[in-house]
Amino acid sequence: MSHNPNIRFSFATKFVTTSIIIIISSTFTTSQTCKPTCGTLPIRYPFGTGLGCGDPRFQTRVTCNNQHLTFITHTGCYPITTIDYPNQIIYITDPSMSTCGCTQPSKGFGLDWDAPFTFHDNTVFALLNCDTSSSPVFKSDGRNAPVCDPVSGTRVCGILNSCQAVSRLTTPVSSCCVYAPVDLGPSFEMDLGKLNCGSYSGLYGFDGHADNPDSWKYGVALKYKFNFNNEYPTMCADCERSGGVCGYGGPYSSFLCNCRSGINTTTNCLFEATWNSSSRFVHGGFWIYALTWLVIWMML
Repeated sequence: MSHNPNIRFSFATKFVTTSIIIIISSTFTTSQTCKPTCGTLPIRYPFGTGLGCGDPRFQTRVTCNNQHLTFITHTGCYPITTIDYPNQIIYITDPSMSTCGCTQPSKGFGLDWDAPFTFHDNTVFALLNCDTSSSPVFKSDGRNAPVCDPVSGTRVCGILNSCQAVSRLTTPVSSCCVYAPVDLGPSFEMDLGKLNCGSYSGLYGFDGHADNPDSWKYGVALKYKFNFNNEYPTMCADCERSGGVCGYGGPYSSFLCNCRSGINTTTNCLFEATWNSSSRFVHGGFWIYALTWLVIWMML
């Protein structure tokens, strides 16, 4: 008995084509590109978890890699420990920074000149193991005042020197300098090599224990602004209230709202409430509809 190859080919073609259509149609919903968290840290505007998320000005400065949120400048990469969204402050740590429990050499810290960040007023930089005879922080060139703060420096340096790790440096308290101004001057950089200092300690709070350096909050506090007027974008607030994550896209980095379904909109994600309430019915109905048409088509 002979078989018509055209019939077999027609049947196989129909089967494969229909299967592909069903698979593609049933997976048209993708996961959300811009995630609301990075590790344990909640992510809100202006930050994002990847390209196209948050504000493009911040995208290269704050990144989420392997669920670790990191602050990036030309001097290195620094873990972000927490973000104070109401007060617009991020807190970072420098692995090379000295604390009461450990001292180590460091190259320093700096901000990129065009970064949308400034140092919070509570941030204090104490330079340690500076050469008192050659370090420029102790001298004035007649145009600029010395960069050591004599008021807060005496107290902070004296208490830091009581730490066992710092005292092991066997350097006098006078070799410590609380750097001022806190903005690090026009270069936004604290180059310890040029300053002839061995290390530094950054802190942004005393946690109610000014006389106990073990309890101080070590790290760097940085302020950020949303825009020139520091106003939270209305479209972004509307997007976040609807469960979306603010992002951007297109040649002009225009605003986009990334929804849980993976769909990007130019407004918000309120349409998903209606979608989610009927999604179970839609998915079940879709498969019945698809299988029915598959059987009918095979019989033709």
